[in-house]
Amino acid sequence: MKRLKAILKKLFFLPPLPTVLIAVPSFIFVFIMLGRGDHTVLSYVAYGLSAYALVITVTGIAGVVEALRSGIDGLPLVRKIRSTPLGSRLLGDAVFRSEITLRGGLLVNLLYVALNLFSGLRYRSTWFVALAFYYALLSVMRAVLVRYVHRRPLGRDRFAEFQRYRACGVILLLMNQALVGIIVYMVTQNRGFSYPGVLIYAMALYAFYIVIVAIINVVKYRKRGSPVMSAAKVINLTAALVSMLSLETAMLSQFGSDQPDFRRVMLGASGGVVCAVVVTMAIYMIVRSTRQLKKLQPTPCEP
Repeated sequence: MKRLKAILKKLFFLPPLPTVLIAVPSFIFVFIMLGRGDHTVLSYVAYGLSAYALVITVTGIAGVVEALRSGIDGLPLVRKIRSTPLGSRLLGDAVFRSEITLRGGLLVNLLYVALNLFSGLRYRSTWFVALAFYYALLSVMRAVLVRYVHRRPLGRDRFAEFQRYRACGVILLLMNQALVGIIVYMVTQNRGFSYPGVLIYAMALYAFYIVIVAIINVVKYRKRGSPVMSAAKVINLTAALVSMLSLETAMLSQFGSDQPDFRRVMLGASGGVVCAVVVTMAIYMIVRSTRQLKKLQPTPCEP
């Protein structure tokens, strides 16, 4: 068993440089093969390499980020920014940085809602309209957290933070039912959409990036002691997973339009995995917050 673990570690937990050297060419390779749209042996090799590249990217992205951060910290511009009070707080205070990104994330979410709604109305796409509705609900959750952060510092009132953490879990659980309905509709009706031109490749890189960053942040900020921060990162991960599902739907429509059965199977399987992950996170948030609220519930004073 120890030998097997050692082998798996060598295969899937690579240092930063090999991770980049393997992952980047593999992703480029699979995009080229998808653009050609053929089904040769070489295309299946590309799919296998991209799957391996995705695994080592997820396991090694933290090391890559740390290596980049170490190199960036030594730049004169970064040292100058750190010398200012605001720059020092922004680069050194994770809580303050999370408060800023939480507000920025709300703005980006609202812009994404407007973009999807516009695309849905213009192209008469049910998928874009459904995405607009889904991201609108995510924006509501972000707005609740932003409002809390505006009124109270993070980490001060854990009881109030766990209340909002549980509320986000309940909303996620309800939203997941809507996502299930959307996926069932897309599979049964064999519907899809596509991005114009080479935009799909840019969306692919963006989707992979936000998924990886979201996974890292969910694990990282869970240890910070602020349920509101953890809830914000779960919302980011949910949005990233839905973006990845949207990307797959677009790629299947653009490159697999001649294989409707394959598209149904892939969309159903991927959609099922995304829904399972979201519902698991939602239930975990509800159960964890309920237990913590019972522990933190102030005991009434005896007369």
